[in-house]
Amino acid sequence: MNPETYRKIKRLEDGEEQDLDLTVEAMVDLRAGISPSEKLYWRRNKVERSISVAFLLDMSASTAEAIDDTDSSRDEWSAPDNPEKYMEWLRKRRSQGFRRSYKRIVDLEKEGLILLLDALEDLGDTYGIFGFSGYGRENVEYFTIKDLDEKFSPTIPKRIDRISPLHATRMGPAVRHCTQKLLKTEEKSKFIFLISDGRPQDRGYSREGVEKEYAVNDTKKALLEAKNQGITTFCLTVDKEGHDYMKGMMEDLSYEVLDDIASLPLRIPQLYRNLTST
Repeated sequence: MNPETYRKIKRLEDGEEQDLDLTVEAMVDLRAGISPSEKLYWRRNKVERSISVAFLLDMSASTAEAIDDTDSSRDEWSAPDNPEKYMEWLRKRRSQGFRRSYKRIVDLEKEGLILLLDALEDLGDTYGIFGFSGYGRENVEYFTIKDLDEKFSPTIPKRIDRISPLHATRMGPAVRHCTQKLLKTEEKSKFIFLISDGRPQDRGYSREGVEKEYAVNDTKKALLEAKNQGITTFCLTVDKEGHDYMKGMMEDLSYEVLDDIASLPLRIPQLYRNLTST
């Protein structure tokens, strides 16, 4: 993860070592009767990173999907599709407690964030981890797992571990809220790193029949609003059909559709490095 943090500053009167090329130039000038330059040294100058990033995690109900061919029904993880019934079912399951013998999409999202934590602390980047879901415009859900101005502590991994699938993918409001939080930071470069498993959608986004289309366009507008305020956005999705709507939603913004969902934990740090080193 660590980028090249040092670069050479040349033509200095004092420094770490003499620059061989500059020394040869000086000898040539001296033999030619020209007064040579005394700036023959170089030193390393640390290039400081000035980055703040908001990791925005999809916590919709679909992230409960098993990632392999395991028959998840043996573990009684047959969540109902209806949002109201899902909420009732989820409360019941939480009160009873349950075990799973398989991994879900949300588990891989969490693994990727855990892998990233040590690197982020070493880099010194300002970072926050947030989750989003929702059920209608009156129930927009935005969760703070680690705030941008919050110091790392042992409770952060525990909060990540408690992330659970919830309701619908109400993405636009979450992007807008992240934008406002990032604008309050002092860092020069600001990023939103969005991790999702499917298209934006929620009940009540618009009139029946065009809700999905409206949700995509609302998210697109939120991303463009962030871009216009100097924030770089990137979306990583594990939805294999993601190209169908990502091309329109992201427009000229960067995104990746991950074919191999099992590679998600390792891919998140790789993409973050690429995103912040350009």
